[in-house]
Amino acid sequence: MLDRSVVDNFLKDELEGIKIPEGIKWKDLVETFCRYIEDDYYEWIKDNFKSFFNHGNPDWKWIKEKIEGT
Repeated sequence: MLDRSVVDNFLKDELEGIKIPEGIKWKDLVETFCRYIEDDYYEWIKDNFKSFFNHGNPDWKWIKEKIEGT
């Protein structure tokens, strides 16, 4: 779950100078954007899991190098 206050600040910075139409409440915009991101987040995690673990055939040497490099 995203931190709504972080997203709120992010949107304030990114939307600076862009007029929000009347009838769109800021809180609703932030919440809707958060839900939009969260809906896509699960698919993103699944794609990255497949890539990181080589589609079910993990390259443990490569993973170990990644761990040691962090």
